[in-house]
Formats: sequence, structure tokens, C-alpha cells
Amino acid sequence: MAQGEAPIKQAVAWIEERLREQPAADRVKLVDEAGRRFDLTPLDADFLVRHVAERPKGPAA
Repeated sequence: MAQGEAPIKQAVAWIEERLREQPAADRVKLVDEAGRRFDLTPLDADFLVRHVAERPKGPAA
């Protein structure tokens, strides 16, 4: 990740990487951990919840 990259972009990439490794991972826990790890605002965390919820669960067909 680029040093100057926005925390929300870092968080999205981090969550997507975790979901590739473990498609059945608890998405709420991932968003919560990303919020702490990347020091996200409540609005950023809300965006992540929506972003993660729209992503299909399980391995891609």
C-alpha cells in the first residue's frame, strides 16, 4: 500500500484480502478491526459495512 493512500482505501484492500483468504470470515468483525487498525471515522466505518455487505459471500463462481 502506498504511504499516502487514504485510510479507507487501505481498509477496503485489507478487508478484501482477508475475505479472499477466508470467504466465510465474520464481516462485522473485519469492519470493526479495520476501523481500529486504520483509525477510521464513523462515516468511513459505515461505508465499509455497506461495501462489505454488498460483496457476495463465499468463493466466486
